[in-house]
Amino acid sequence: MQDAQAAVPGAAAAPAGAAAAFSVGVTAPRNSVRAIAATLRPRQWIKNALVVAAAGAAGALGHDDVPVRVTLTCVAFCIIASGTYAINDVRDRHEDRLHPSKSRRPVAAGELAPGSAIALGLTLISAGVLLCALVRPTLTLVAAGYVALTMSYTLVWRRLVLLDIAAVAGGFVLRAVAGGVAAPVGLSRWFVLVVTSAAMFTAAAKRRAELIRSRARPSGREVLDRYREPWLRVVLFGSAALAFVAYCGWALELPVVDGVPWRPITIVPMAAVLLRYGALVRRGEGEAPEQLVFGDRALALAGLAWLVVFALSVHATN
Repeated sequence: MQDAQAAVPGAAAAPAGAAAAFSVGVTAPRNSVRAIAATLRPRQWIKNALVVAAAGAAGALGHDDVPVRVTLTCVAFCIIASGTYAINDVRDRHEDRLHPSKSRRPVAAGELAPGSAIALGLTLISAGVLLCALVRPTLTLVAAGYVALTMSYTLVWRRLVLLDIAAVAGGFVLRAVAGGVAAPVGLSRWFVLVVTSAAMFTAAAKRRAELIRSRARPSGREVLDRYREPWLRVVLFGSAALAFVAYCGWALELPVVDGVPWRPITIVPMAAVLLRYGALVRRGEGEAPEQLVFGDRALALAGLAWLVVFALSVHATN
């Protein structure tokens, strides 16, 4: 090691920040615009597609100005979510520096000052809630509930075993509820049960992947030390089974159209989605759901097949 340092003048004086950057790969520092763009995490906006779910399931996307209201609500929740990411990054910056990929987040990497990130977050959250108020006044309550849940997760729920999973799942459910309020359409019990159980499945898969990774590299998150994998397996299996049963209940209660059981047909690709996601989770993946959706071809094809058949069923029903 001494010989190597002697061969490179000034190596011993290299700043600690450069060494930390080298540990996750040599990359050039981002300018302020790119740092802000990275803080917004646009790849995670796919989660807000749930806003469209209620109106889509009810076949209301082609009615009046429903597409406009739902689209604006989806945009509003993307803005709000990005605002909460910015604030959460400030709270999590010390833990993120121990993570192989999260250490590249602008706040953790020192590319965006904590004060600037908080100001950005508050501005985005305010803008998103205001947009929700313009769509429908009652939608403001759902948006406020989403912000409250997200902020309380950062302060409280993230430290409590299993309740942290429930809080993450609650964020998904509120997105779906927001779409129903924006349309507006009624939310059936089956629909709410499917979204809730699928959200629990996704959140538990995320936590299990984090637990597996923490065994090889400490994450600094105390809650992971209190988790046991058998608990997570129970949550994963139970929530996946409940999601599938609830989906079947919802699909089978709808009428046959022109002799074709359109909605029951969608059960097949839905089962394929759950099975493939479950297989990836068993391999230790699932920490970043959006990466699985975009990165696994089999899962993407199963999801696309479900979307196509589902769209055909909605068209036939209408």
